[in-house]
Amino acid sequence: MTQPYFTDQSFVRINSLNQGTYEHCEFMGCDFSNLDLSAFVFSDCRFNDCNLSMAKLNNTGFKDVNFTTCKLLGLRFDDCNAFGFAVTFDTCILNHCSFYKTKLTNTRFTQCQVHEVEFTEADLHSAIFDACDLHFSTFERTNLEKADFRTAVNFSINPTLNRIKNAKFSHDRLAGLLDSFSIVIE
Repeated sequence: MTQPYFTDQSFVRINSLNQGTYEHCEFMGCDFSNLDLSAFVFSDCRFNDCNLSMAKLNNTGFKDVNFTTCKLLGLRFDDCNAFGFAVTFDTCILNHCSFYKTKLTNTRFTQCQVHEVEFTEADLHSAIFDACDLHFSTFERTNLEKADFRTAVNFSINPTLNRIKNAKFSHDRLAGLLDSFSIVIE
């Protein structure tokens, strides 16, 4: 049985959604918190001012999806369908999310709160963390090659546990690369 297909539609201030494939759709002011979005497919969609906190994302497809000023607490992006997975985050709250082993190459995080997020074994090659707060986020065995952390704050990245070749850091924020060595920086 084929899933319903929705294209070029706008959804405003709703709190439920029919399972299906959504292409070129926009979601504005929606509250999908705790919703089961398993096996949904979102392709070339925009979420603006939405709350998806604690939604279930088992095999959910996010293909070229943009989240702007969204609340995305506790999401397991690592449960999403990996095929075509591509997202951007602008002014979002991503606290307590998991991107464990998720391919996030070229992903852009702009002015996001990224507290206690799991990036272990993720591929963040060429990702950009522009003005993001990475307080207590975990980077272990993570590919950070060519990633840009120049304007990020509160990160702690152990260079011996991660691949950081050609990653970009601001000289005044290098402490986040050294704190795992218990070095006193004054």
